Amino acid sequence: MLKLHSEFQRVYQRGKNAHSTSIALFYLPLTGEKKVGYTASKKVGNAVVRNRCKRRLRALFDEFSSNAQDGWYVFVAKKGLFDNSFDTVRRDCKYVLKRTGAMAGAGDDKNILS
Repeated sequence: MLKLHSEFQRVYQRGKNAHSTSIALFYLPLTGEKKVGYTASKKVGNAVVRNRCKRRLRALFDEFSSNAQDGWYVFVAKKGLFDNSFDTVRRDCKYVLKRTGAMAGAGDDKNILS
């Protein structure tokens, strides 16, 4: 898990990024390790809303992590994450993972939209 400010900054500055209506993903490809960090600013809502958004992001990454490439990931919650249905957010997560090149090849389409 990414915890240090310097780790987040490294991913922001050197990594690839992709944005959807509910999620922004910053991805830094690194071989041999998979680390992830989650963040939600006060623009998203109060503490209850921000924590729920981060829980949703954790659940989504757990779902997709088996097909994800090695590297460092920073998921940023946007306001739409709390308001949208989980299926919509799942599609957004899949979109940003593919857009950054973080999703592995052949097996990434199984049971995503079903």
